[in-house]
Amino acid sequence: MLRRSIEIAAVIAVIAAALQGCTTTKDDMLPHGDETMMDVWLQSTGGGAGGIGERKLLDARQDLRRAISTSDSVQEENARYTRTAQNEIYSQFKRLPNPDLVMYVYPHLAGTDPAPIPGYSTVFPLYQRVQYAMPGERTEDY
Repeated sequence: MLRRSIEIAAVIAVIAAALQGCTTTKDDMLPHGDETMMDVWLQSTGGGAGGIGERKLLDARQDLRRAISTSDSVQEENARYTRTAQNEIYSQFKRLPNPDLVMYVYPHLAGTDPAPIPGYSTVFPLYQRVQYAMPGERTEDY
């Protein structure tokens, strides 16, 4: 019985708190002054067209500008950093070493009618296909 009355008191307290929240108005919760959004914008940017804020912005942009140079030395220097299909492939995917193996074939008899074959050397790559390293994978000798 005591437990039931505590539950009822808790429900009544929650309902009272909810109703109290509904009695406030927007202006009480969020008071505002006489300034409009345009006034706030102009104040933060330093005024209207041609104002101090716009002058500061133009000065900051002027500090960041560089002169355009068409000299060959600049173009050659930038060519090292220019991305092309060839240097992208070679710089990102390095070819892994594929050593040549030399094999000596001893003299032997071959065929259904055994014919003598003299000894000879042959060269073949270790891997059947060219292998490429993933970007960032080590390619130098261990």
